[in-house]
Amino acid sequence: MSTLGLAMVEATPSAALRPYVTRLCAYRERYSAPVTRSEAAMPGAVLILAFGTPMEAGGRRMTAFGGGLGDRFTVTRTAGPTEGVEVFLTPFGARRLYGMPMRHLTNQVLPVGDLLGPWSELIVERLAATPSWRDRLALADRLLCERIAAGPPLGPELPWAWARLLESGGRLGVSSLAESLGWSHRHLVARFQDQIGLPPKTAARVIRFGRALRLLRSGTALAEVAAECGFYDQAHMNREFRALGDTTPGQICPRPGVTGAASWAS
Repeated sequence: MSTLGLAMVEATPSAALRPYVTRLCAYRERYSAPVTRSEAAMPGAVLILAFGTPMEAGGRRMTAFGGGLGDRFTVTRTAGPTEGVEVFLTPFGARRLYGMPMRHLTNQVLPVGDLLGPWSELIVERLAATPSWRDRLALADRLLCERIAAGPPLGPELPWAWARLLESGGRLGVSSLAESLGWSHRHLVARFQDQIGLPPKTAARVIRFGRALRLLRSGTALAEVAAECGFYDQAHMNREFRALGDTTPGQICPRPGVTGAASWAS
């Protein structure tokens, strides 16, 4: 019988996949009772290529599922043993993988078949038939590379703008981005909603929350985090943490080795 709890093995995506996937993780979950989590909003999209007991996510029971970026937390419930590969996509990885405007997936969690069609059955079946976790991760990397390469090409402007937002921790002004690109505010918003799924101001808000979460987990003091990340005051920071993570800054404990804003399996 499998040991109770969560087991994980992480792999760095290959060079070809790295612009589109930030993290690949093989995992197995088994608990003595159902586990409910509030999954925080994050500046990326999560794809769960799982097999086993269906999980409740976003109010639906699904085994393998994914979606787009969001500006709210998502409640999940694991009721039985499950395992698979968890994929953390950049907005542009999700846009190319799913081949649809990301605004259609904002705050959505959908069965993987609705997102990827018959290809999703192929990849899940092949992952399930691969017993070694390292081999599973290598297989997922290879198949995702092939699928994303066949997706719609994207211009360089939005990846550039997204990188600037990430570098600033979400503090770069929307007008500054539009001016740098030579675009109107309206055009910038339309492009963000197509390729990212959130307007730039909302995307910056999610990025700022993710940065604050990382700083708190690294042991940085609350007041310093609030000032560093540009929250108006402690009350503003509390409101954002409740809306985006279903938590408060004071509930975030330092955790060594954390590199992402949130994890759907940790």
